[in-house]
Amino acid sequence: MRCDVIAKGIIQAAKSLDLKIPLVVRLEGSKVNEGKLLLEESGIKCIVANGLAQAAEKAVAALHA
Repeated sequence: MRCDVIAKGIIQAAKSLDLKIPLVVRLEGSKVNEGKLLLEESGIKCIVANGLAQAAEKAVAALHA
């Protein structure tokens, strides 16, 4: 899957829902670097992870922050 397309969808949904809590996102596929960059520059509260284990760790850490 093209991660830039997924990232654009996540950004649009997060902005329309006006999320107040960080969203943990793991991207894997083509254009992964472009997708991560879009998320980082979007202004939404987003935590980008590189794998499922890291995503789980970051989600737990965000709960305790």
